[in-house]
Amino acid sequence: MKKLLRFLLLFLLCGLLIGLAGYLGLSMYYRNNFSVNTWINGVYCTGKSLEQVNKELVSAEKAAAELYLVAPDSSRWEIDILEAGIQLDYTAELKKYLQGNDAFYWMDHLRKNTSVELTPKWTVADEEKFRSYLEQIPFIAQELDKEYGVKLRLSEEGYSLWDGNCQRLNFDRTYDYLRECLANGQTTVSLGEGGCYEDIQDSSEDKRQRQLWRKICDYAEDCSWIVYDMGSEKIEFTPALVAGFLEKEEKGDVPALDEKGELIISEEKVYQWVDELALAYDTYGMEREFLSTRGDVVKVKYCTYGTRLNAQKEKEYLWKVLHEKPQEAEEGPHIPDYTREAYARGLDDLGGTYIEIDLTEQRMYYYEDHELILETDVVTGNLSWRLGTPEGIYYLYGKQRNRVLMGGDVPAFVKYWMPINGGIGIHDASWRSSFGGEIYKTNGSHGCINTPTDIVSQLYEMAEVGVPAVVFY
Repeated sequence: MKKLLRFLLLFLLCGLLIGLAGYLGLSMYYRNNFSVNTWINGVYCTGKSLEQVNKELVSAEKAAAELYLVAPDSSRWEIDILEAGIQLDYTAELKKYLQGNDAFYWMDHLRKNTSVELTPKWTVADEEKFRSYLEQIPFIAQELDKEYGVKLRLSEEGYSLWDGNCQRLNFDRTYDYLRECLANGQTTVSLGEGGCYEDIQDSSEDKRQRQLWRKICDYAEDCSWIVYDMGSEKIEFTPALVAGFLEKEEKGDVPALDEKGELIISEEKVYQWVDELALAYDTYGMEREFLSTRGDVVKVKYCTYGTRLNAQKEKEYLWKVLHEKPQEAEEGPHIPDYTREAYARGLDDLGGTYIEIDLTEQRMYYYEDHELILETDVVTGNLSWRLGTPEGIYYLYGKQRNRVLMGGDVPAFVKYWMPINGGIGIHDASWRSSFGGEIYKTNGSHGCINTPTDIVSQLYEMAEVGVPAVVFY
């Protein structure tokens, strides 16, 4: 009996020692390996070494890993971590986790699962590959290729200052900052926040270009008040326009300075601009295309009607005001001086109010503000007598009631007389019973436009002196 008891005690003691040894052995094992029922980032880690778990976590994370580079304009560029030679590493976080868990309490994990989320460290595994990858990112490559310096540039919009020294990318700083952010686990990196952009010190030539730019801006501001009122158009003296008045250095488009260091306004270019203005707006004596009421386009010459700028006076005016301060010049838009001024001012100096006389159709129309107000049959100059009404663009230069006309063999009394071309005008013809058709070919007037009395009376009241009259076949 005593032997059996001793055997049992010895058996229990051995079992206890074995169990204790097993417990201690597993405790020592779990100091360097992960305990039972441990899940990290969704990966089952029980019994696995730090290196094994790190490898599995990296493999699982690579597919979903995202790393973004943010440019100063807020555009984002996704970095391909494999192409960039960047590696994920959980080693530090896994070590911290193992050190924070007492291996002797591994049995507590038998009752419940332990699930944790760890953030990896991003490390540059291949320095040369990483640097080469960064240099090829489009906005970085563009920045690296961009020229340094400050330059004035002239375009259709006028002068502008190209600044290649302001906020330039410091590539070495960018490289170091990215490494710092990766080491801290930062997956969205803003270069603007990292102080990766800096201003480059200007050279003496750069400073000269900036000074010129300030002078150009001041000059453009001083000229901005000038506005030419051309009627239907207004010409504002924009920076682009006044840039064309500046004298330039012998080489390039940089404005030249006088001995006092001031911009030089070219008299030749100012006068040339006035000549070009006149070329655009002068119509007197010229020919133009006119869309007739019948639907076709005819060419008609400006005869007594038209516009002609007083170019000499305008050259004197503009040269003067370009050298004066705004407060010393006239207020409001400038209406140019004319040697001949049409009823309507503008590129289309017929405007929307005019009389149209179609000699072929023997029809007369009156338009007011582009709206047809009157139309009628007429009888014009007798072709068989070679007294055909002359074509051209004329104007209504007078109006008179109850006039005796002396153009024919017998004086003719008319109630309404509106001359447009010397002795040729629009008037009533009480002696006619019909108008239009081909009457003018054999029984026409001496050149005047015979019009029914009821119509010409209305035209007399509506049409002002100066209104253009377009006469054509």
